[in-house]
Amino acid sequence: MRYYILFGPPGAGKGTQATAMVEKYNLRHISTGELLRKEIAAGSELGLKAKALIDAGALVPDEIVEGMIESEFNTVKDVEGFLLDGFPRTTAQATALDGMLAKKSEEVTAVVSIMIPDEMIKERIKHRASIEGRADDANDETIANRIRTYHDKTEPLVGYYKENGKYHEIDGTGTIDEVRSKIFGLMDKF
Repeated sequence: MRYYILFGPPGAGKGTQATAMVEKYNLRHISTGELLRKEIAAGSELGLKAKALIDAGALVPDEIVEGMIESEFNTVKDVEGFLLDGFPRTTAQATALDGMLAKKSEEVTAVVSIMIPDEMIKERIKHRASIEGRADDANDETIANRIRTYHDKTEPLVGYYKENGKYHEIDGTGTIDEVRSKIFGLMDKF
């Protein structure tokens, strides 16, 4: 089984690229954002707690996210692997993921990181908000907080995965097809 992590700041195009990656490599896409939005839409207790945090630009507690991910690993069959999008976001989550996989005698195959500059993050998030009607993407203060949170909490994962030889960076400033071609060229090596 292969375990890929799709990495990059909000608005880098992870969701856009994930669809093609899943199709080409027979992977199950696990987007923590989508899992959480499903809970929010269902109006579950988890969804209500998550909505308040997401609306403020904060992260959902690790134990909630980790439980959802592990459940997916244990229940999804008939795929070649998994593509994690939005998890891990912190070194603590990366360590928890390593522990989950070690229980299955598995490990992270590779991190594919789509990188774009901060100004492009703002432009893309606002554009996405206008298309998808996502309130969590429309507020300037929330966007600024998400960018700060990304730099403070998530960027340390670059060093974590570089040390493990798992980190691979792609320039995400090109067209969707250009970025996709770079990703496929990288993934074909694994």
